[in-house]
Amino acid sequence: MKKLILFLSILTITRTFADEGMWLPHLISKNMEELHKLGCELTAEDIYSINHSSLKDAVVNFGNFCTGEIISSDGLLLTNHHCGFSSVQSHSSVEKDYISNGFWAMNKSEELPNAGLTVAFLVRVEEVTSYYFNNGVLIDNIDSVSTALQNNAVRGTHYTAEVKPFFERNSFYLFVNETYKDVRLVGAPPSSIGKFGGDTDNWMWPRHTGDFCLFRVYAGADGKPADYSPNNIPLKPRHYLPISLQGLKQNDFSMVMGFSGNTDRYLNSQGILLAYNQSNPTKIKIREKKLQLIAEEMKKDPAVRIQYVSKYARVSNYYKYFIGQNKGLKTLGVAQRKQEDEQAFYQWVNADAGRKEKYGYLKEGYESVYTVYEKINTPYVYFEECFFGIDVFMEAYKATNALSSFTASGDAAAVKRYKASADKYYKDFNAATEKKVFIALLEMYRDNVPVDMQSSLFPMIAKKYKNNIAKYADAAFAKSIFTDQDRMNAFLAAPQASVLEKDLVYTAMQTTLEEFRAKLGPYLGEVYQQLDNLNHLYLQAYLEWKKSELHYPDANFSMRLTYGSMKDYNAKDAVHYLHQTHLNGIIEKGDSLNDEFIVPKKLQQLYAAKDFGNYTDSTGSVPVCFISNNDITGGNSGSPVINGKGELVGCAFDGNWEAMSGDLVFEPQLQRCISVDVRYILFIVDKYAGAGYLLKEMDLR
Repeated sequence: MKKLILFLSILTITRTFADEGMWLPHLISKNMEELHKLGCELTAEDIYSINHSSLKDAVVNFGNFCTGEIISSDGLLLTNHHCGFSSVQSHSSVEKDYISNGFWAMNKSEELPNAGLTVAFLVRVEEVTSYYFNNGVLIDNIDSVSTALQNNAVRGTHYTAEVKPFFERNSFYLFVNETYKDVRLVGAPPSSIGKFGGDTDNWMWPRHTGDFCLFRVYAGADGKPADYSPNNIPLKPRHYLPISLQGLKQNDFSMVMGFSGNTDRYLNSQGILLAYNQSNPTKIKIREKKLQLIAEEMKKDPAVRIQYVSKYARVSNYYKYFIGQNKGLKTLGVAQRKQEDEQAFYQWVNADAGRKEKYGYLKEGYESVYTVYEKINTPYVYFEECFFGIDVFMEAYKATNALSSFTASGDAAAVKRYKASADKYYKDFNAATEKKVFIALLEMYRDNVPVDMQSSLFPMIAKKYKNNIAKYADAAFAKSIFTDQDRMNAFLAAPQASVLEKDLVYTAMQTTLEEFRAKLGPYLGEVYQQLDNLNHLYLQAYLEWKKSELHYPDANFSMRLTYGSMKDYNAKDAVHYLHQTHLNGIIEKGDSLNDEFIVPKKLQQLYAAKDFGNYTDSTGSVPVCFISNNDITGGNSGSPVINGKGELVGCAFDGNWEAMSGDLVFEPQLQRCISVDVRYILFIVDKYAGAGYLLKEMDLR
């Protein structure tokens, strides 16, 4: 066992590309020689320490879906506009359209609370791999061991803990966190700045998007996490990031710290081909239809636009991502490169009798499991995207536990909790829009999934409604408690199981879910179990094969550090992209007839007057966005881009189109991290919003 742990530890001291890798900060001491060569002036203790404040104390898990950073001694937090967008949307109305006009608190009393929004600080990390192996073999009771370790780690504290597996369960780390629950909106630019370029520019470079939001973290009087209260005080952080006004130039050192979401860099060629041939095309097809229908309704009514703008953005973001990923997989020949790597791997396995005995089954095992997976994957994707892409079904699904708990035992607290959830659901619910999506997605499911894998919902519709899903939708929306708030409120006043048993939406959701579990569930469960076992063994073998190289674990929404430099790139034949964009580029892109490229009048006036303050670079213009070769993925949105002195220079928000396959394989010549320049952020806060008072609490250098 000690040999296995030592082996995995050795794997973290060399690597292939100077700019590749999502590293665990608590192990960064092994990389410091390379960081220093690239221009980093910090020590490993400056980056991660449990003995004194360090960079990790300024980086937070924002809402369990993004990253944020603390930028003042009063708990001011910077993240992306698209990360804070749902909070902005939740406070918006036709009368107070913060989406279109932006929002700026001019003092702390004007900051807006956000129920349910949290930020979590990383307290410490501990390796616990030895608890999960017995004589080198992975134990079966992983969950119970994790629970015990987590409970022991936080006993007597207000902290939380989580054990995460790495390298396909070949190593394990315990993360202890401190979570704050009072997070208030301080400022957000209008969408014409925060989402400038819209879907057209999404995932693209050059970019001119002011993708940032400001929040503030509040604590109780004792400085510890507390529920929202007007008596709470701004958090006094262990560390906050100073801000550099000097920017970066070509080849300057940069690093990004944040909660990298998910990568599959060790996925084999069969998995890549499954995504390329089945999963991605299916998701693209379904999301395209859903986006079309929502967009049509949003254009008709300003109230619907406000209700659905955040939902639309969530669906659209990964719709374009799947398109780009498939383009990258094809253009860059990712599956073929993986196959060549696998061929060499199996040659290495077969060259030694001991290795062949231990790892020889892998090739046959993968071929066998993917033969089954390929038959059930498309129906599964249709189920996931169609049924759980219909909001009324999702709401019925969420209601199941709460309402069944009440009807079974009279748990009034469960109903109260669900009532709060339902109120939030109905705030952004439009029946006409939802019915169109409901009809279209059910029709797509019926027309594309083999009959023997479908729910009995469809034979019922065929018999009772003459196979007309629109007529079924009319009946469901006319009576369901999940399609009308008044009906829902009346039900919650006196919940009865008989009402749910007759509800067309609820019964359709329950029937479909139960039959999916019965028809596909066993096959999916077996496929996932076999893949877990194969991947565990494959990673063990792969790391042994490549033991002279450094291998970072796949992203799993744990804090990571990636380092590299500001860099141009050659996008395609005869196209070379520079690393920095400027305010004049916004004016050049501006188009008053295109909603995605409208430039706010005040921003035009500031540009015309050259009222740039001290936020310019050597060109005399305000820098807006830049690119670096830092290795990021989803979850890194909002991550700080930090220079060699530990100062904030930007806020990461996107990857680039030419390397959309980057979650599966790193592309060193093409892959870039797109960030909004901190000087543009300060320019907007100060000159555009008139909220310069916020700069007084920052450390500007």
